[in-house]
Amino acid sequence: MWLMLALTIAVVVIAMLVLWQQGALVSVHFFIASALGIGLTMLLMSALMGLVFLSNGTGHDHSVNHRLDGEDQAPD
Repeated sequence: MWLMLALTIAVVVIAMLVLWQQGALVSVHFFIASALGIGLTMLLMSALMGLVFLSNGTGHDHSVNHRLDGEDQAPD
């Protein structure tokens, strides 16, 4: 998670520099919204991927009961 936080901060800083270099006449609210949007999206993505790996690593994915395996055929 620390690596993803550092990567997120780096991407947000690079995005802010690119937006600033474009020289568009936008308000400071545009920069704040862009930084929050990029940052929160990346952090949410990394948290969800962490949960996927945690679920797989603890065996919760293997304990699911697949009762519908033979029931996907239409009845006669």
